[in-house]
Amino acid sequence: MKWITRERPKIDRIACPWLIKKFVDVDAEFLYVPFNEVIDKAKELNAIPFDIPDVEFTHYNEECTFDYIIKKYQITDPAVLIMSKIVRGADTDRHDLAKESAGLWAISAGLAHNITNDFELLKNGMMLYDALYSWATHLYKQNHLQNSPFESLLHEVYTKFLKDKKSSKKTPAWVKDLKEIIQDQIDAQFTFDLKKISSDLELNPSYLSREFSKYFEDLNFGDYVRKLRIEKAINLIQNSTYTLTEIAYMTGFSDQSHFTRIFKLHTGKNPSSYKKSALKSNTDTKGK
Repeated sequence: MKWITRERPKIDRIACPWLIKKFVDVDAEFLYVPFNEVIDKAKELNAIPFDIPDVEFTHYNEECTFDYIIKKYQITDPAVLIMSKIVRGADTDRHDLAKESAGLWAISAGLAHNITNDFELLKNGMMLYDALYSWATHLYKQNHLQNSPFESLLHEVYTKFLKDKKSSKKTPAWVKDLKEIIQDQIDAQFTFDLKKISSDLELNPSYLSREFSKYFEDLNFGDYVRKLRIEKAINLIQNSTYTLTEIAYMTGFSDQSHFTRIFKLHTGKNPSSYKKSALKSNTDTKGK
């Protein structure tokens, strides 16, 4: 079967022949003639005209001839569908459709500039689309630096930089003072007042709130204090005879239900179950 289109192809008029030979007719022949001769020559040679106005194989709305051939012959190859956006973007100057469209246009335009014989241009263009098809089939999700020794080296340098930067970062003096204040207040069963603590440390409350997690286990002020209270509660459950109500009060919780909820959030067990397990563990240890 013969196909005919206008001379000096760049995108669609090379992409379409590749698509036709690959999925429609391996023996297809392609002819390039001046634009005003396409229809007459098509009739004379019994060829199918394509990629010109007012013929079947052409642009429709925002889609190009490559898209129409895919629909006409119901081509469902996933790689071809990936290519279709790239070809459409390059052929219609809509490079936002696919990031590869701009590259396809640049290479195709350069190829057409270097090769003035249309049939030689088609031959070389076929190789271009074979390569694009292989990429879309096997390498679509692979980045250039993937599995590259340069990527590994960059990753190693970047990791070392972060590690050195972190280790060289001096812990501010207020961090040590704040840890002591928090521990003292937990032991004394006081209510925490971030504003007052900020004043005692001569720090801006907003600054303290923002910087706190960097030095306290990636936890904000409230979460860190609750963690210490639960740790103290666990110690009291394991090593004292206080009731759970007393322990809740001693660790700064306003009521039993609040204590139970926070305790379970941290340990996965409610305090009574945890206490039974602790008592059983102590009994078993003494019996050995």
